[in-house]
Amino acid sequence: MSHVRSKNTRPELTVRQLLFAMGYRYRLHSKKLPGKPDIVLPRHKKVIFIHGCFWHGHNCEMTNHTPQTHTRFWKAKFQRNKERDATVLRQLWEAGWKVLVIWECETKAPARLRQILTDFLAPASPTPDYPLDDLHTLYAAEESVFTDD
Repeated sequence: MSHVRSKNTRPELTVRQLLFAMGYRYRLHSKKLPGKPDIVLPRHKKVIFIHGCFWHGHNCEMTNHTPQTHTRFWKAKFQRNKERDATVLRQLWEAGWKVLVIWECETKAPARLRQILTDFLAPASPTPDYPLDDLHTLYAAEESVFTDD
């Protein structure tokens, strides 16, 4: 696992190229913010995380399985990742940041990805202030990261 990249992955580069083409300028991997978001737009007070479907336990067709060997280890790892993600999202939300999580599988459809980014970054329509347990609607996730499953 030490060889798995956490920065400059293909999905991250896809999102960055699209944002740049849309005219947005951003900072990368800010150590000053919880979770070191992949993309930080300080002017808009918005951050974007690009999550790998496998590592963050997304329930998509792309990675809807647990490895067959060492299943107990993997289930515990995925659970810790989800808990850490929920904590980071809560800290950012409480600090006044708007957060978008883009899943790796969503980067495969450029038109949809562009629409997600446009909706999230639109200045005329501010992001609704949902209660914490409803924040999954902002992240394009299929289920809430704040529920205790």
